[in-house]
Amino acid sequence: MLSESDLQAIGLTLQVAALTTLILLMVGTPLAWWLARTRSWLKKPLGALVALPIVLPPSVLGFYLLVAMGPHGSVGQWTQALGMGVLPFTFAGLVVASVFYSLPFMVQPIQNAFEAMGTRSLEVAASLRASPLDAFFSVVVPLCKPGFFTGAVMCFAHTVGEFGVVLMVGGNIPGVTRVVSVQIYDHVEAMEYSDAHRLAAVMLGFSFCVLLALHFYNGTRRKGVSS
Repeated sequence: MLSESDLQAIGLTLQVAALTTLILLMVGTPLAWWLARTRSWLKKPLGALVALPIVLPPSVLGFYLLVAMGPHGSVGQWTQALGMGVLPFTFAGLVVASVFYSLPFMVQPIQNAFEAMGTRSLEVAASLRASPLDAFFSVVVPLCKPGFFTGAVMCFAHTVGEFGVVLMVGGNIPGVTRVVSVQIYDHVEAMEYSDAHRLAAVMLGFSFCVLLALHFYNGTRRKGVSS
């Protein structure tokens, strides 16, 4: 059986992952649209910047976020001026760090869907006098639904499994910033291997189910398109 602290860590992790996914859907969609449609020279540098968390060690990203959001950092001074205090070692700071860390897992699938769609559908919508906003929600979103689904699922799962960034920025505060990955680390550090095994098994099962659902979805979609 999972302990109360394990269940608390799972609940907090799901909250962080859900909020991160929602924020990135709102922020990542316009960013992916711009990257897919622009011819600006900034496309490649910005695309590389978005993808940076994939190759950057999580502790490095966490360190720079910690410095930036700390009391002497630019973001920290701004949040203090607004009366919000500093973000490190808070739930809000945990979400901000997760947004940066999971950004490419949301943006890239949606961008790929936008690029694969082409321009023909938008040209037809424009000929029917549809506004850009109407064309986006009535044409682009339905056509690119698989990209949105893949981005949301991968972003959620990636946020659930993060460790280095959340430990660096959030620390290890029970009920506030102690997520599942940190809880497993605590169990191992205390040589509570049976507790670590149970919680790790839950995460293993969750990860497998997410990937299995994604494969089934993509397989069903391909069959629908081919038929």
